[in-house]
This record gives sequence, structure tokens and C-alpha cells, in this order.
Amino acid sequence: MNKVFVDTDVILDLLARRIPHFHFSALLFTLAEMKKLELYTSPLILTNTFYILRKQLGNEAAKNSLRKLRILLNIIDSSESVVDKALNSDFSDFEDAIQYYTALDHGISVIVTRNLRDYKNASLIVQTPETFLVANKLI
Repeated sequence: MNKVFVDTDVILDLLARRIPHFHFSALLFTLAEMKKLELYTSPLILTNTFYILRKQLGNEAAKNSLRKLRILLNIIDSSESVVDKALNSDFSDFEDAIQYYTALDHGISVIVTRNLRDYKNASLIVQTPETFLVANKLI
């Protein structure tokens, strides 16, 4: 089964129903619900997602959205070594470096994000939801 690390923007596309990206994010999470994919994320991503969603939906609605989504997500931790690698990396975005090294540390070889530009030198596969679904013949 494919293990996929999901970034903040993909989760927000789903929960905030951001068009035109909603469709592919929804399909990704539907496949997880059908047990065709295992989706992973970090507490940092959920924190960032909540922060953005609460501005749009309010605290309780944002928490309820994350509670429902949490059923489909495996939460993995970042370690001290991940933080050290991120701090000493060539990534221009520290948050992306944390996500990258967290995925790497947990043996996850795919990051699904719409923010491809910050992962130019990644040794992992970094794809948009649409590209991931097409490349894996899931649509």
C-alpha cells in the first residue's frame, strides 16, 4: 500500500473546498477511506491547518473538521534529529524542511503538496495530488 505524506495545502484544499484543487484532494482522501492509500501527516501540519481554518470557520467548526479528517490520517512525530537536519538544510522554507525530514525519517517516500518549488533537491517523490493520482493510475 502506498504511504503518502500530506502537506497543509492539500488538507486545506479539502476542508475549505478550495476550487479547483478540491477535487483531487477529495479523491486522495476517498482512496484513504477505501484503504487504497495510507495518509500521514505531522502535528505541525494539523496545527497550521487549524490556524488557517479557524479564521474561516471559527474554532469549533475547524476542530470538528479536523476530528473527522483525523480518522483518515496517521500522525507521525518529528524528532530532534529532524529539527537539526531541517535547521542545517538548504531548504528555503523551514516548515517544508521539517515535513521533508519527518517523512524521510519514517520511511515515507512520497510527499503530496501543491508547493513543489521548495522541494527542488528532494530525494523523495514530491507531487501534486493530481500528478500523484495519475502517476499511480488511481484516476
